[in-house]
Amino acid sequence: MRRIALPLLLLLVCSTGISAQQNPADALASKEDVQKYLDVMHSREMLDKTLDQMLKVQRQMIHEQYLKDKNKLPADFEERMNSFLEETLKSFPWQQVLDSMVPVYQKHFSKGDLQALSDFYSSPVGQKVIRELPAISAEAMQEMMPLMQKQMAEMTGRLQKQIAQMTKEAGAKISPKS
Repeated sequence: MRRIALPLLLLLVCSTGISAQQNPADALASKEDVQKYLDVMHSREMLDKTLDQMLKVQRQMIHEQYLKDKNKLPADFEERMNSFLEETLKSFPWQQVLDSMVPVYQKHFSKGDLQALSDFYSSPVGQKVIRELPAISAEAMQEMMPLMQKQMAEMTGRLQKQIAQMTKEAGAKISPKS
């Protein structure tokens, strides 16, 4: 019995010492750690600014659509669409969206990671990143939209050609031979 008890006791003591020496920064991030990080990031304010920028871009797109199809659309089209966009975005449960991010951050970042990120975003450069990011995102989206629309139009055209070709081939295989 002593032969088994002594090695078990040593194993228990060693494993306890090893786990006690684990770096606290490597510990799992708590909900509070994530919330602190999101607060430092001004996540809610940044989300609001991003939404404002998105609204501006969407309003511009609605305006262009109205000018393009003015004869086909009602006179109050632009006003109604802008109201719809605002109501939709304002009624969206944004706080729930932010809350749903907590487990994702916990999965990907340790307590130490979030502390390092919080330290960076608390710095002057980090605060500048936070201030500028919504405008950068909006400008990038504005620059990308024409490219994306062009690519989507080209892809749709190629897809339609492929479908027409497949339909033609399928029809040739099905039609009776003379």
